[in-house]
Amino acid sequence: MNHRRLAGKVVIATHNPGKLAEMRDLLAPYGIETVSAGELKLAEPDETGTTFAENARIKARAATQATGLPAFADDSGLAVSALGGEPGIYSARWAGPDKDFARAMQTIEGKLDAVMTTDRRAQFVAALCLAWPDGHTEEFEARVDGTLVWPPRGAAGFGYDPMFLPDGHDRTFGEMSAEEKHGLPPRGKGLSHRARDFMKLAATCLKRES
Repeated sequence: MNHRRLAGKVVIATHNPGKLAEMRDLLAPYGIETVSAGELKLAEPDETGTTFAENARIKARAATQATGLPAFADDSGLAVSALGGEPGIYSARWAGPDKDFARAMQTIEGKLDAVMTTDRRAQFVAALCLAWPDGHTEEFEARVDGTLVWPPRGAAGFGYDPMFLPDGHDRTFGEMSAEEKHGLPPRGKGLSHRARDFMKLAATCLKRES
């Protein structure tokens, strides 16, 4: 497959301010100018895919077709082992239209109580898609393993971060600074699922500014 380099301006196909901040942080060292789907007031497409990769592709293609610019989309979520991988691609929907992730985390804890399990293993999964107006796409996927804690800890991050304790660490994503969570080498460790995914994308499609 012939990979394509990204240069110039890209649409970040998200209306989520937390994801937007992370993506802008990740793209900054590469001199990529960004504008978000939210800032452009683009409609959010129906995420009808059955996988993270399919939904990332839907969002990226919708944004590139609407703007004529390359578009960069993420679809990510939490997969809880004892719940058969739920909430998975429905992670954001569990928070409802008001994006109440405190309630979503309580829902997960309630479901774990209901199945009476001691298995609290989980994964954060991220799929990234870069799409161009001519139909070319570049797609990547990564994950980070961890354990769910209760009660949630920390007010940093977003989404389910306060209840996710990544393997090998004693603080949740909600207790970590942005640089600790998704900072890239050499300053950071590329810990988060999105950072790990982005490193794959960067190696293929980006050139760091000298």
